[in-house]
Amino acid sequence: MTDSRLERNGSDLASLHDGGEAGGVADENVNHPGRARAFVASLSGTALEYYDFAIYSSAAALIFGQLFFDASDPMTGTLQAFGTYAVGYLARPVGGIFFGRLGDIVGRKVVLVYTLLLVGISTFLIGLLPTYAQIGSTAPALLILLRFAQGVGVGGEWGGAVLLSSEFGRADQRGFWASAAQVGPPLGTLLANGVLAVLTLTLDDEQFLQWGWRVAFLMSLLLIGFGLWIRSALEETPVFSSIEARGEQPKAPISEVFAKQRRPLAAAILARLGPDVLYAMFAVFVLTFATQRLGLTRAQTISSVLIGSAMQVPLIPLAGHLSDRFGRRFIYAIGAIGGGLWSLGFFALVDSQASLICGVIGALIFHALMYGPQAAFIAEQFEPRLRYTGSSLAYTLAGVLGGAIAPLVFSWILSGGDADWLIGAYIASACLLTLLGISMGKGAPSLRGNSRGG
Repeated sequence: MTDSRLERNGSDLASLHDGGEAGGVADENVNHPGRARAFVASLSGTALEYYDFAIYSSAAALIFGQLFFDASDPMTGTLQAFGTYAVGYLARPVGGIFFGRLGDIVGRKVVLVYTLLLVGISTFLIGLLPTYAQIGSTAPALLILLRFAQGVGVGGEWGGAVLLSSEFGRADQRGFWASAAQVGPPLGTLLANGVLAVLTLTLDDEQFLQWGWRVAFLMSLLLIGFGLWIRSALEETPVFSSIEARGEQPKAPISEVFAKQRRPLAAAILARLGPDVLYAMFAVFVLTFATQRLGLTRAQTISSVLIGSAMQVPLIPLAGHLSDRFGRRFIYAIGAIGGGLWSLGFFALVDSQASLICGVIGALIFHALMYGPQAAFIAEQFEPRLRYTGSSLAYTLAGVLGGAIAPLVFSWILSGGDADWLIGAYIASACLLTLLGISMGKGAPSLRGNSRGG
């Protein structure tokens, strides 16, 4: 991209996405009061919701096959458990459509209160469910229902959390501010696996299976209360307040996105596939892979994910900041290329806990390089009055194609013999689609104004 084209592209983006007269919204080229509080509220609320989502993911990988399905065939039980895991992703578009539309019509803040409540209550109720041994097939049916409710809430959460933090900050710092919502998933995963690690270390297997796992789910009620306390003190974002004051809220935001912004939507969906599939392997399915294929203990496997997730917490905002300086697509592409190549090598080399830890850390570093710029990249594809809807649709539809399907494919490959390299090839293919997506999307110019920004 030439410098003149880059400047023109940057000017267009500033008008359309960053509050110029054409957009009729608040000026996003200045920092607004309350941005630090919004950053904390976005990060903490998303972390608490993803604690709920991650505690389910870890439980599905470790124990739900035994508890909620016929335990006579462990692999079949695992496949069924990951089927309920996929339901959470399949439900996300419902949340994205319902809450995304509300977010562009009634505002970001109020919607985020509803999503937090929905996820938290669903998770708490999972902790009270009777098992397959107690009530038979009714147990997995109830589990699927509550998992669906979880997915609806998470589907409506992400787009609003991104806007909550990014619409208080300057447009040329959006990569950093929007990354608050991206820190939530690894922080939630860290918290979830930390709780599970404590429970598995302090309880024997029988105690953990009988009641210990429930503690992690029941804790959700306390955590959600904390998140609601933080979010209730926030004001509406300056961008939506300006849109509302002018009466410019869309009447049919979903129709507008599909009618007018199909290419941005496609670019945003493809951009999410690589990081979604990479994360599904190295933060979720790796628990199953390491225990069943490598023969490692539950505690050894969880510790690997804990270390990798802890590394991501500072790396994601750093990657967001780097995308402000060097361009979204440049940093994103490094993560996609590295993640694909790393996954191919992982299955050829992993054979112990040490190599597992190194493999998980390396994969999650590349994931962070994609995940840090991702929120800003996706938000910038859509005009301000359609941001919540467009971002939520992209996030949730990509989740169905990426995160929902991936563990099922991984389980099928694992059950078929020794062709583990196919898992690496599957992840690499998803990363190639991500490269296609970021090449299709609009690229905000970097602060340095060089060609890497576009």
